[in-house]
Amino acid sequence: MDGMNIVGDLFGSGKMFLPQVVKSARVMKQAVAYLTPYMETERAAGDRASAVNGKILLATVKGDVHDIGKNIVGVVLQCNSYDVVDLGVMVSADRILATAREENVDMIGVSGLITPSLDEMVGLAHEMRRQQFNIPLLIGGATTSRLHTAVKIAPNYDAPVIHVNDASKAVGVMSNLLSEKVRDEFVASIKSEYENARETHAGSGRQSKRQTLAGARANKATMDWSDYRAPVPSFLGTRVFEDYDLEELRNFIDWTPFFRTWELAGKFPNILQDDIVGEAARDLYGDAQEMLDWIVTDKWLTPRAVVGFWPANAVGDDIMLYRDEYRHMPLSSIHMLRQQMVRGNNARPNFGLSDFVAPADSGARDYFGGFVVTAGAEIDAIAARYEKDNDDYNEILVKALADRLAEAFAERMHQRVRTELWGYAPEEDLSNEALIAGEYQGIRPAPGYPACPDHTEKMTLFDILDAEAATGVSLTESCAMWPPPSVAGFYFSHPEARYFGVGRIERDQVEDYARRKGIDVETVERWLAPNLNYNPDDYTDRDAAAKLATHSHKPALLDTSVIV
Repeated sequence: MDGMNIVGDLFGSGKMFLPQVVKSARVMKQAVAYLTPYMETERAAGDRASAVNGKILLATVKGDVHDIGKNIVGVVLQCNSYDVVDLGVMVSADRILATAREENVDMIGVSGLITPSLDEMVGLAHEMRRQQFNIPLLIGGATTSRLHTAVKIAPNYDAPVIHVNDASKAVGVMSNLLSEKVRDEFVASIKSEYENARETHAGSGRQSKRQTLAGARANKATMDWSDYRAPVPSFLGTRVFEDYDLEELRNFIDWTPFFRTWELAGKFPNILQDDIVGEAARDLYGDAQEMLDWIVTDKWLTPRAVVGFWPANAVGDDIMLYRDEYRHMPLSSIHMLRQQMVRGNNARPNFGLSDFVAPADSGARDYFGGFVVTAGAEIDAIAARYEKDNDDYNEILVKALADRLAEAFAERMHQRVRTELWGYAPEEDLSNEALIAGEYQGIRPAPGYPACPDHTEKMTLFDILDAEAATGVSLTESCAMWPPPSVAGFYFSHPEARYFGVGRIERDQVEDYARRKGIDVETVERWLAPNLNYNPDDYTDRDAAAKLATHSHKPALLDTSVIV
């Protein structure tokens, strides 16, 4: 433990990096595991008291399955003599709070990666106030931010709510919160900082001008569909790819995000020669290559994919899919949103993804694709074995590599779609660097991301692909994919298709979108909370909004007859 204190100090001062810390923690945890029976005997005899700096409960919130960042934070805290109670993933607020009381923790830390997790954190804060908790709440995860914490979460709870953006900050935050000398000053500074953030936000972003939905549609991206001849896919319907070649996928890995997972800043391969983090990056990369050799040679994972193509046309802001080329029988409708920001002199269009599909009234026949890929459900059991051996380093490493393989699988399948399966760019010949940079025709946006921020569209995609049966990938109640190393998305082939962010939208689009999906406005507002350019609480006439609904509050798959 004396050695780990030195490791913690070196990490905090930037002289040691996260992979080295986690490796050090592996030694510490395995030694502690060996000594634990002896220490328990001493404690029972009253000979020795356990000395810890404090106790924290960690959990990934309900509906979310991502835990690499949470696990890293837990390791770093344990290295600094903090007691960590880790509840894992998909943990409800009730279980978090019941365990917090039972374990008498000093604070709670929650994490999430997908945007619906933000709403779960708001609900947790509200419930902590209702149950009269007075311990700090720490917020972390890729989709979280200081601003969201200040504006949405902190006002729902009276005790400190603090955003912790990476593992290196966690120890300092906990130390300050548990220190009798600096706690009050630290909490006051955070409170003042968040109050200023709320005031700035109220006076700027939320008031930014947006045009009406009608105005945005009038300024949509226009294409010349009169002579358009859409490439015809090599098949219609779905095709399943079982037990995909891991060695092939290995060649499509984008390594830069892998190093970012370990909080090593820099672009691959330059990071390997970086003056500051180069040594740590090289060691980590070597370990990753060795583990990849095991994964490939011993077939630790079984990658699976399903890809589908359908006749399609745009109907307003939505995309109608048909069962066959006759286009008389709709299969389903993919609902899209449109940018509403004001464009100076309309020099730039207000994009919606449906702009890249031929309109139904154009006479042009077009097509649409979708996919789900996974690196393999085996990852859970593999990680559990490392966890059982107190080997956090390899547990985190194998999960990070599985994520990279899933993204590589999505990249490889998109390449095959362009050159072979859909075949709209058969002559393409790009390097892996060019693929990562997106230097190809067409796009593959994903539900829940900037161009299509509604995660519930994943439900429709999974339905038409029969994705769970084909790949074993399922959706949680928050539309996160299980197993975590999985990717889903849409395929657009049009040469002018491009990525964009919908950004903030107004109430008129939310109402229109709710009507098109057949659900109530409040449900749409919950799923699209980060994109709203208004405060839903300002609208009190919920009876009028409810009249728009034709289904229950649960965002279920739609009967296409309703759409027709």
